[in-house]
Amino acid sequence: MTSSGLDNLFHHQKRLLAGKKIGIMANPSAIDSDLRFIVDLFVQENSWKVVALFGPEHGLRAEMQDQEWCRSYTDVATGLPVHNLYGQHLKPSPEMLRGIDVIVFDIQDVGSRYYTFIYTLSYLMEACKEQGIEVVVLDRPNPINGLGVEGPVLEEGYESFVGRYPIPIRHGLTVGELALLFHQEFGLNCKLEIIKMEGWHRNLFFDQTGLPWVMPSPNMPTVDTAVVYPGMCLFEGTNVSEGRGTTRPFEIFGAPWIDPVKLVKAMDDFQLEGVRFRPLYFQPTVRKFQQELCGGAQIHATDRETFHPVRMAVSLL
Repeated sequence: MTSSGLDNLFHHQKRLLAGKKIGIMANPSAIDSDLRFIVDLFVQENSWKVVALFGPEHGLRAEMQDQEWCRSYTDVATGLPVHNLYGQHLKPSPEMLRGIDVIVFDIQDVGSRYYTFIYTLSYLMEACKEQGIEVVVLDRPNPINGLGVEGPVLEEGYESFVGRYPIPIRHGLTVGELALLFHQEFGLNCKLEIIKMEGWHRNLFFDQTGLPWVMPSPNMPTVDTAVVYPGMCLFEGTNVSEGRGTTRPFEIFGAPWIDPVKLVKAMDDFQLEGVRFRPLYFQPTVRKFQQELCGGAQIHATDRETFHPVRMAVSLL
């Protein structure tokens, strides 16, 4: 069984934070093997003091949908200030970091370049470098394994909050490895410590680790969602619904003008490995085509080892 960086911090390495004033960047995916939230664990610990909390897109407690601005507030459960780094601020200001010795980052990534949490980490590292604050990253598995790499590298001039650095679409790295990449190759050489996992192997998908899955964002309900996401997130930039407003976002897609049977027959001609398409109709409750009847398909990854989500999505497009 895999143990996360959070598990290992409490089991073996609490001395690294002893006596320090701590800020925590997290969301609900930051749990230990017993489903205990990092904030609850940290505020109960007597060997250090938590002075501030930070939240990424969707918020510290993932209460907001995608692209909703998150404002700073006081956390009811702890009484601590919460600084949200999505919307008005992507990078923490010096005022937000005042009085902090070390920032602990613990958020589950999904293995795709588009996911904003890894760029929140990069901005956090950048700000902490400027203020002389240490960053401790608690590592977690790449949920779609650490071997598969797919898709083009981001081209210069197209940087954004869904792609800040030249990495491939499916990058094959853990969040700790990404932090090292940002640190060593992209100039964010802050004071950095990675708390490693134990028992994780690069060929493992998340549901083979024994760790509990908690949605890292509202439209990432399952590991199956993460498996198709590197390809199907491309549909956010099209006139086809990527399945937001359904119970299986990114696995379901379509539009009012699509004939499901014809679509699936056309996709069968590509003879893609490790995937099947099932024709269906659906009505999204939000976003594109809200309350409209859409024709489309559900993606069934039948063999994750041979399935290539980016190639599949390009074939669909």
